[in-house]
Amino acid sequence: MTDTAPRPTLEAVAARAGVSRATVSRVVNGGDGVREPLVERVRRAVDELGYVPNQAARSLVTRRHDAVAVVVAEPETRVFADPFFALQLRGISKELTAHDNQLVLLLTEGRDDHARVGRYLAGGHVDGALVFSLHLDDLLPALIQRAGVPTVFGGRPGWSDGSTDVVYVDSDNRGGAREAVRHLVGLGRTRVAHITGALDQTSAVDRLDGYRDVMGDTGPDLVAQGDFTPGGGEHAMRELLDRRPDLDAVFAANDLTASGALRVLRERGRRVPEDVAVVGFDDMLPVAEQTDPPLTTVRQDIEEMGRLMARLLLRGLDPKDGARGGGAAPAGVVLPTTLVRRASA
Repeated sequence: MTDTAPRPTLEAVAARAGVSRATVSRVVNGGDGVREPLVERVRRAVDELGYVPNQAARSLVTRRHDAVAVVVAEPETRVFADPFFALQLRGISKELTAHDNQLVLLLTEGRDDHARVGRYLAGGHVDGALVFSLHLDDLLPALIQRAGVPTVFGGRPGWSDGSTDVVYVDSDNRGGAREAVRHLVGLGRTRVAHITGALDQTSAVDRLDGYRDVMGDTGPDLVAQGDFTPGGGEHAMRELLDRRPDLDAVFAANDLTASGALRVLRERGRRVPEDVAVVGFDDMLPVAEQTDPPLTTVRQDIEEMGRLMARLLLRGLDPKDGARGGGAAPAGVVLPTTLVRRASA
């Protein structure tokens, strides 16, 4: 055991800066009413002494914990295997770090975890929550509402609880899907198939709707259900080829699905793009640039979605930011998408 030096106190900072303890407290806790020269003296004393505020005491004053829960409604095996989640979490982490907030990651393996997450959020441990990858039958929205925690959702909400002030960030999934399918049609492809994502998520439903906006009612034989995974893409691609061996293009609901579809097309001796053109969705570079051939896909700025989610939450938590920003955060923000052309279509 080694002796440790006592932690610097507010009183020590006050003595070093030549101000009162109350002045130090206001500066450290972000309060107003302190002249700038005194603020600078306090900050200099804090740096010189290495003072770190006691979070519990600070919370009593500010009623803030400087911590945000990030709730991903997926099991950890999916979260850590899918680069989509890594990109979104990176964006969230960057924004929270820039505002000196801690990220608390909560994953849900199943319905039993929902009650645990609800209890944690209701327990006053965090200032707010960022929630994404929800499914239509998910219990989390109701639990979060009951907990009374300010929340921003990733993705268009798919539930209806009568509220109109749900704040969310999404990409233009339907518009991006339309652009992808129009590109394939513009290449002269007439038998364009679609591998969906998990249809209990609004992003997959919107992308299917975008496909239908262009192709109309093509019949069920050109649509196969996937689940946003490579394995789901493989299974759906085999199903489509068995049903419609004459298909000449595929729009996949995401890049991982497209990667699975490309493997099956290669196994079946179909050349891409000569025989079958393929377009994905996301433009996750670790996937899209490494498929064979490199993948034409719809780009959504996944990292920016995460940053914007965090930004909207923090703005709502800080009344000063809200006043500067002209009021409450918008209910929904939809980011644009763009088609990125590579060799697959």
